[in-house]
Amino acid sequence: MPRYKLTIEYDGTPFAGWQMQANAPSVQERVRDAIAAFCGEPFIPRGAGRTDSGVHALGQVAHIDLAKDWPPGTVLKAINFHLKPAPVAILRCEEALETFDARFSAKARHYRYRIVNRNAPLVIERDHAWRVGPPLDAAAMAEAARHLIGRHDFTTFRASQCQAKSPLKTLDVLSVERSGEAITIEASARSFLHHQVRSMVGSLKLVGEGKWAPDDLRKALEARDRTRCGAMAPACGLYLVRVDY
Repeated sequence: MPRYKLTIEYDGTPFAGWQMQANAPSVQERVRDAIAAFCGEPFIPRGAGRTDSGVHALGQVAHIDLAKDWPPGTVLKAINFHLKPAPVAILRCEEALETFDARFSAKARHYRYRIVNRNAPLVIERDHAWRVGPPLDAAAMAEAARHLIGRHDFTTFRASQCQAKSPLKTLDVLSVERSGEAITIEASARSFLHHQVRSMVGSLKLVGEGKWAPDDLRKALEARDRTRCGAMAPACGLYLVRVDY
């Protein structure tokens, strides 16, 4: 049974996340239905990560097994045809070894969070970035972010319903850069806790507003207390950019 690796782009706005749910539309369900329409096989694609409701992906990865050995180009075109008009597209389809697993074979996951720092409401980028009105000091945010890089207990930035066995994670990258009104936060790690990126961004915003000093982020981390976290950033600004294998 051939295995295929799919790289998937989607607008998460109309979905309740990647993961299939009983009473809400999901990206995983939409891809499954497109596969079934193409070849009659209701195979559930297994993704590299569970993006939440409203979170977008530029490079989600999933694997599927099909009974017939189809050319990858045929699989890509057929699934994309049956995905229309949903805001989901297969960017690449590649043959994979039977040992490849989109989730467990991943070596790094890269996320991006986008803030637009302006008073005017978002029009073109509505639902695709977080508009923050008060001026943000991106340099202070970048200084604060450095306190979170490395291996730490991220309990402070972990959702209460997180199912990870341990709050210990190694954060390889957390950078903050400004270009005009746009502030981009990049985060990379082998894996993340549930809501970790959005929780870190929410606290970084407090630093940018001057409500926290950069060192207050370190103190919040060391407290290992969810109540010390800033308000979580909204899902609309978060993107799963790439998964490395």
